[in-house]
This record gives sequence, structure tokens and C-alpha cells, in this order.
Amino acid sequence: SRRRRLNRMWKSSHDQKLLALVDVKGFGPKEVTVMVKDGKVKVSAEHEEEHTTARGKEYNYRNIMKEIRLPWGVSEDEVTCSL
Repeated sequence: SRRRRLNRMWKSSHDQKLLALVDVKGFGPKEVTVMVKDGKVKVSAEHEEEHTTARGKEYNYRNIMKEIRLPWGVSEDEVTCSL
């Protein structure tokens, strides 16, 4: 399940400075944006699909938006992310 996968990822991280994990499964790397601004890490992702079926066109759209406040004493310049 999604929760088990995230728990495994969290436990497998040996980095004690890990702030958060955001599940972006189903989104391509170019569809995910991470910004650090105003003391927050902002993660957003958008995915659009168009399918032609016998009944016409179908559209699928998904998005997520997460904001995580940086802990006190952490500089925005120190923040890194990986996908």
C-alpha cells in the first residue's frame, strides 16, 4: 500500500535531516515542481491525459500541492530535493 511504501522509504533514509517525503507516483519528473520560498518548501505536480475512445475524447487531470514549513534555524539555501 501507499502508506507502507512511504514508511519503507522513510525508514531506509539514513539522513537525519530529512524533512519530508511526498509521494508523486504517477507524475513524470517534468510534471513536478519544488520551490523554497518564504520559509516553506512547496511541492506541486500536475498530470494531464487525453484519450480518444469510441464515445469521443476523455480527459484525466491530477494535481497535488504540499507545503512544508522549514524548521527554525534552517536556511532556505540549505534545502535540497531529489526525485
